[in-house]
Amino acid sequence: MSEITIETLMNRMPKAFIPEKAIGVDAVIQYHLTGEEAGDWIIKIKDGQCEVESGVAENPKMTLTADSEDYKNVILGKIDGMKAFMQGKLKLAGDLNLAMKLTNFFKLR
Repeated sequence: MSEITIETLMNRMPKAFIPEKAIGVDAVIQYHLTGEEAGDWIIKIKDGQCEVESGVAENPKMTLTADSEDYKNVILGKIDGMKAFMQGKLKLAGDLNLAMKLTNFFKLR
């Protein structure tokens, strides 16, 4: 198991956000994590800002569903995000184009 928590990763997202990579993006993204560190998180990207809060978004542009450990492994670079998606470890709903760009918006490692 990872020593870093989901909460720590989520709290790092605004600091790791790269505004110039997300010019013109206005999106609410729902993360639904299951497993040991289950929880719901809302990521809001708008006007070069990124906000993260726990909870459920009313009308997200995209939803990512994953086991918390699988998600951490993707973020920490232990497994490839595309491979995890193809294996069904990451499930995406909504704007898949946004999902493809999302990893470029953050420098978490």
